[in-house]
Amino acid sequence: MEKAMKSLFLTLAKNRAANRWAKRYGLRLGARRFVAGESIEHAIDAVRKLNASGRMATLDYLGEFTSSEEEVRETADMCLKTLDAIHRSKVQANLSLKLTSLGLDLSPDLCFELMRRILARAQSYRLFVRIDMEDHAHCQPAIDMLKKLRGGYDNVGIVIQSYLYRSEEDVKELGAQGVNLRLVKGAYKEPASVAYPRKEDVDDNLIRLIKMHLKSGSYTAIASHDERILSEAKRFIEEEGIPRSRFEFQMLYGICEELQLKLVEEGYRFRVYVPFGVDWFGYFMRRLAERPANVWFVLKNTFK
Repeated sequence: MEKAMKSLFLTLAKNRAANRWAKRYGLRLGARRFVAGESIEHAIDAVRKLNASGRMATLDYLGEFTSSEEEVRETADMCLKTLDAIHRSKVQANLSLKLTSLGLDLSPDLCFELMRRILARAQSYRLFVRIDMEDHAHCQPAIDMLKKLRGGYDNVGIVIQSYLYRSEEDVKELGAQGVNLRLVKGAYKEPASVAYPRKEDVDDNLIRLIKMHLKSGSYTAIASHDERILSEAKRFIEEEGIPRSRFEFQMLYGICEELQLKLVEEGYRFRVYVPFGVDWFGYFMRRLAERPANVWFVLKNTFK
């Protein structure tokens, strides 16, 4: 049953008709738990509250359904405005973005042009930009884009997902190049030909990737809500004497609040991934797919 529900939510995440329907209702259906709001102002307010409790943030303007150059340029403009808002408000945050929302499928050249503009603005503010990883089909194009961008900018990193078989080689290569990586399990529906089908294997691979990247000397963002994985990472960090300035823990907005604060109290650098924007539906569906128990939470909010 749980597997069927996960498959359903991941299918809905890519459904444009469902996305249009969801926009009519705004951030209801329980989505407010996982999405900071629809505007930059809402997002900055959420970051201020996180900063007050010792947590940093990364802001992501949600936009997964861009299908025209006009929409792509609007998304790029929102990324620039987000950087401006971070700088103006002086909050502790950086920017995350998806390359498909900036036209990777439409025109890689346009995507590269817009990314250069975003990175230049971020560099002028001394801010960092993280490229979010999407499904397997976009993995190599995203890494290729990262390498091309790093020819002119060093304030950019990427996400690597442990459920993909290829990720160990990607981490080896990018670690040797000094790339700042966020390491996660992954939340897209993938065939067994490219991804580990068993959760245990995904978890074990994430631990392996975390250790590999920490040992490479490159900055590591350990993004997990799994206490076993966090404990193993902390044990390894202690044993290897890895400075706390070389890594941080990350979690998603609205998830495991007590555990987040516990890590802050223990003196670790901590960052919360804070999504916002009107195009929230795909992101919300993937959060439900990760933990179908959240469906009960959504149903209660719907009936309220």
